Order: sequence, then structure tokens, then C-alpha cells
Amino acid sequence: MTNRGPLQTPLPERLPLAVLNGLRRLPADHAEFVYGSQLRIADRMLGLCVTLAAISIMLANVRFYARVPCWQLGLWTVLMLAVYVPSIRMRRANVAADYAMVTRWNLRAHGLVASLQGLTWAGAMVALADGAHPAEIVTLWTIACCLMASVTIAYQSTPLSATGFIVTTGGGAVWMMLKHADPLLASVVTTYSILLIGAVLRQAYLFGVQLTTSKMLAEKREVVSLLLKEHDVDAADSLWQIDTARRLTGVPPSFARMLGARSDELEGRSILEVLAGPAWEDGKFDPALHVLAEKIKQRLPFSDLVMPVIVKGEQRWWEVSASPRFDEKGVFLGFRGVCSDITVQKVSAERIAQMARYDMLTNLPNRLHLAEELAEAIETVGRWNMRCSFLMIDLDRFKSVNDTLGHLVGDQLLAQVAQRIRKVCTENEICGRLGGDEFAVVVKDVPEQLYVDRLAMAIIESVSRPYEVDDHTLFIGASVGSAMAPYDGGDAETLIRSADLAMYRAKEAGRGKHLRYLPSMHADAEERRKLEIALRDALVRDELHLLYQPIVNARTGEVRGFEALVRWTHPELGVIPPSKFIPVAEEARLIAPIGNWVLRTACREAVHWPESVRVSVNVSAEQLYDGEFLDAVVSALAHSGLPAQRLELEVTESVFMREETGATQLLDRLMKLGVSLSLDDFGTGYSSLGYLSRSRFSTIKIDRSFVAGAARSQRESLAIIHAVVAMAQSLDMETTAEGVETEAEYDMIRALGCTKIQGYYFGRPMPAADARALFGDQSSQVA
Repeated sequence: MTNRGPLQTPLPERLPLAVLNGLRRLPADHAEFVYGSQLRIADRMLGLCVTLAAISIMLANVRFYARVPCWQLGLWTVLMLAVYVPSIRMRRANVAADYAMVTRWNLRAHGLVASLQGLTWAGAMVALADGAHPAEIVTLWTIACCLMASVTIAYQSTPLSATGFIVTTGGGAVWMMLKHADPLLASVVTTYSILLIGAVLRQAYLFGVQLTTSKMLAEKREVVSLLLKEHDVDAADSLWQIDTARRLTGVPPSFARMLGARSDELEGRSILEVLAGPAWEDGKFDPALHVLAEKIKQRLPFSDLVMPVIVKGEQRWWEVSASPRFDEKGVFLGFRGVCSDITVQKVSAERIAQMARYDMLTNLPNRLHLAEELAEAIETVGRWNMRCSFLMIDLDRFKSVNDTLGHLVGDQLLAQVAQRIRKVCTENEICGRLGGDEFAVVVKDVPEQLYVDRLAMAIIESVSRPYEVDDHTLFIGASVGSAMAPYDGGDAETLIRSADLAMYRAKEAGRGKHLRYLPSMHADAEERRKLEIALRDALVRDELHLLYQPIVNARTGEVRGFEALVRWTHPELGVIPPSKFIPVAEEARLIAPIGNWVLRTACREAVHWPESVRVSVNVSAEQLYDGEFLDAVVSALAHSGLPAQRLELEVTESVFMREETGATQLLDRLMKLGVSLSLDDFGTGYSSLGYLSRSRFSTIKIDRSFVAGAARSQRESLAIIHAVVAMAQSLDMETTAEGVETEAEYDMIRALGCTKIQGYYFGRPMPAADARALFGDQSSQVA
């Protein structure tokens, strides 16, 4: 339709059915809009009516072909098709003119043609029903029923046309039932026709309401747009207004741009629907939207209301303010307000707050945040007589990964660990990162102790699954200690300290475990402190001594060397096992002086053995990181007189963890002296095998866990040993299997191709005198 400009007289709020039927005149400035809208809607459905009519004509021809002469059916078919031609021509003319200059006479003409079509169908029922069989009567009624239903749907905007067709077609069907069927069926047809006419009139009324409403909105939009255009800017601010039904009116381009839409797409839509975005469908509204809806409902002004708004799939933050509008008579007209996009300011403020309370790597609460949450949980415990718990989590073997593959891989691994711990936790738990490889969980409400046990084991299980980081398959674990308030501490600091003690005990117990805090752990910590003090004096007081475990040729059983093992006997505490004092020495940074003492003592003893027998000394990573270690080796060899070829240093993968320490270069210089290198505990690390090419090892030691697994016929252990032996052979290295304790294990290891064996089967760690006795007169007589 053409734009006729602003209307001079207002459109009635409701269009009477007489107007919609073309029986009452409308003012000229409204006639084109109303009648044109009616015909536009009806013409859109003309194709449905014509198609159904064509199908019905074909069905009637098929049904009556055997009884009615062909020329009569042909003449009737041409007549039926002819009555639909005017409808098609009228539609073409209206579309070509864009429904301009349409009057009520066009509406009446449309109704007249529809009535003529119905009259033609009624005539067909009168003519064809004469002498018809029941099946033919049913066919005609079915056709009439479908045609009347289709017209009811298609012509709901033109009730005159729909009523004319239903009356004429229904009248023919009633006459057919009275004449050739049953009066009861005639009453059914009459009722059906009346119901259809009622539906047509109801739909026509609703169409009129919708038509007038949309017209009124368009008029208001035209006026308001002129006002809002004065305030339209490209900045992240815009005016907006709604009517009494909360629908946007006069949407300015700036508001539409902020939502990534066009003004006409937003016009007439609910402000709540627009601001809710996808949440409108699932009902998960932001609390701010509830506040907005309540303010609008109560017609109260509001300001600086911050809410999230989804724009093209991206969340933005708006600040919304508005006041209700009233006319001069005090009648409520809606709301008018302003909105501002404050996403940049919001994100910056949240980032600053998050940096203070969250760990930037994992996005978990940091130590400060966790301490606050724990303090709040403890306060709740005291108020409601509840229980809360704190779990301290330390990653096992993470340092190996971090130092071997670098901090970038380590950071990615920590991020994956954080995701797994977060998934295990529920709304009742708050997980965070304390720093380094330590995490923690605050359990706000503990219904029973088993709840904490199950949670801790779920965390350990989740963290211990393999990780994929930068084409590396990594394996780590977790040890967990827990403490519960109010029993294990009445404040956050005490509870954290108690959980920390339990965690260290879990690591000492073999890692990958969860231990609850016990009061005795404080005593154990004090004992550990005293043990450290005693260990510092052990070297001075000559309390340490060495034992030697033989390493034999796998084929001949001949002793090829000994591994020197340190032991500690305290005058008051008695024999202290290495598993107890070595961790203390590592933490107290005493491992280097103890290791150097072992090196000197082992070299002095090895000179008393046959020249073909080597001594193996374990060297810690801390020793190799010491720039004076090379001098210590040279000094030990020089003072003992032991040839460098008879000294073998056993190192683990951990010596390569920190490239900046120069450990690789130091090993190269040791090999140039003639010292042999053995890679200890091979297969238990978590880095790549690239370090095998960095230093020329003479021996690879296979960890006892694989030997034990192979003895139990574990396919994985057998495959690993076989692969290690094959790799060692290709690199011209020897292999030593540790932990061989039975003859069956000995036979299996020999069959797998290992060159050397170490274990209880050939000898336990023994004093120096017993080691010399193995050789008898072959022992060297070096002073």
C-alpha cells in the first residue's frame, strides 16, 4: 500500500463487524488501510482455496464418471473453474496496485465472487445427488465440508466472503441431506455451518482488534521517533520508552544498535523479552530483570539498575534508569528512560576484584578468598551447631613435570587439575588454589565424616587420571589431608595448619591417600623437627654408615659391583630407616652434605674390592645443582685412589628438570673423567625420553615395580621391560633389574635380556666387611 501520510481522524479502537463486512462506510482516510489490509490477508490464502477446489473437482469427476455422462461432467468442470477466474484476476489487480484505492465495493465484490463459488458448489450437489448412491452422497458432503473449512481459515479477514460461501455451500448440503439422506444429517450439516460462521465472525473481530492496535502503534511511533531522533547518538547510551503493556514504542536507532538489531524488529516487543534475551525461553532471569519488572508493575521510578544483556550471543552490561509517564489527566502512559552500555567499566571492576581474590592461572579462589570462606563457614558452625571441613590437596610428582617440561606445560597442567577439582565439588564446597601445586577445598556443611572421605577420594581419583598437554601424556597424583571444625580447630588458621599436617602425613604414607587430622600429628611434627636437629649432628658424631648391596651379572651370577646405601643409627633413637630421615634431609637441605659423605666413604671402601668391581653411589639433583660437586668427585677419587672407571653415579630424571642449573654439562664433564652414569628408577618418571640423548648413560636401572609386575604376568610390565631392554641394546647400554627376590623372577629377568640383577635373591645390603669377604683373597690390599 502507498503511504498516505498522517491520518486526519483517529481510527476507532474497535472495528465493528458491519465495517469489516463492507456494510458500513469508513472515513476515506481509513478505508484504504482497513479494506486493503483485509483483502491483502485474504489474497495470501487464495492459492489454498483454488488448489483445494481443483482437487475437489477431480474427486467429483472420478466418483461420478460411471453414472453421469461425460459431456455433462465436462461442462460442469468448465463452469466450476470459470467461477474461480474472477478471484485470481482481482488478486492480480490488487497486488499490482499494492492495494491502493481499495474501497468497500472491492470488499463487496470479493464477497459476491465467493458467494457465486459457493452457489456453484451447491448446484453441483443438487444436480449430482439425484439418484446417487450413499457413497456418492458421502463424497459430496466430504467435499463441501473441506471447502467450507478452508474458506473459514483463508477468509477470516473478509467475513462477508466467508459467510457467503458457507451459507450457499452449506445450504446445498442441507438440501442434499433432506432430499437423499436423513433429516438428522441435515441438522448436523446445519449445525456445522453455523459453527463455521461463528468462527468466521470471531476471527474477523480479533483481526479488527489487531489491525487497529498495530495502526495506533504506528501512529505513536511516528510521533515519538521525531522526538527521540534529536537524542540519537553513536555513544553507548540511548533513550527508550514503553507503553502501558510494556511494549517498546518509537525505538530510536541508537537503542537498536546497542542490541544489534533494527528499530522495526524491536517495535512493539516487550521490553522484558528484549532485555531477557535467550533467558526469555528458559525462564532463568537475572535478578535485576525481576527488579525492573516489579518497578514497572508498581509504576515506580528507578535508576542505575545494572543488568546483563545478550547482544549477538555476547553478554553486555547495561545500566538502566527510567520514570513513569502520565498525561495531563494523570492517566498512565508507560515508561521513558535511558540505558548505558557499561561493559568496559564492569569488566574492569570485576577483573580488579578478581585479581585480589582469585588465582589468575586457574580462576579459582586464592588463599585470601579461601581463608575468608573458611572463617565464614566456621562462624556458621558456631552459630548453628554444624560442622565444616577444610581439605588440603598437594599434587604428587608435579615438580617433575614442571621442571622437566617447563613452566608453560606445568601451568597448563595446573589449569586442568583445577577444572577436575571444580567438577568434583558441589555447591556445598568451595575449591581454590593456595599457590604452587597446592589446592584446597572448604566444605561448608559436613553431614558426616564419610562425606569428607568420599569427597577426598573422588578428588584423588579425578586428579590421578592421565592428562594430555602439548602432545605429552602426563601422570600425577594427589595427597589430601583434612581437618574438621570445631573439633580440629576453632579458627581458620588453626584448621588450615591441622589439614596441612594431615596432608604431609598422607604424602609420607605413600601418596595418593587421604588422612584425617589427628591430635598426635602435632606430636609427630615436633618429632620431625627434633629429627632434623639430630640429623644435622649425625655427620659430626659419625652416626651414619654404609651398607653395600651386590649387583651381579645376569648370566654368570658374578658380582659386578655394589650399590652404596646410607643408614643412620642414633644413640638414643636407635636405627632410623632411610624412608624416615631421607625426606627430612631433603626438606632441611642436608641431602648434599650427606651425599658427599657417602661418595667419599664408598670410594675409600671400593679400593679394597677386585679391580673389575664397581661401586654405585646415588646422587641427588641438589648435589648436581651445586657447582662444587665436580670438585667433590675429583677429591673423593684422588684421596681414595679409586680409578674413575670404577665409580658409577646413579641419577634420576629429576636432574634434568632445571636446564638452567647446567646439570647436563656437569654430567658430560664427569663422563670425560671416566665416571660411569646410571639412570635410576627408569620408567617411573613423567617426562619424555629426550634426556637419554643428552648424556651417555652406561646403565639403565629398571624399577622394582616393573619387576614385581612382570612376576605377576602383567602385560604392561612385561612390555615395558622388553622395550627398555631393546632400547638399551640399541643405545649400547646395560640394564639392571632392581628388586629381584626369587628364582622365578631371576629366570624371567634373564629371559627378558637384562644384563645385570640386583635384589635380595643375590644378597641383602651388607656391611663393608661382609662385602669384602665375598671376594676372599681377590680383595685389593690397598692401604
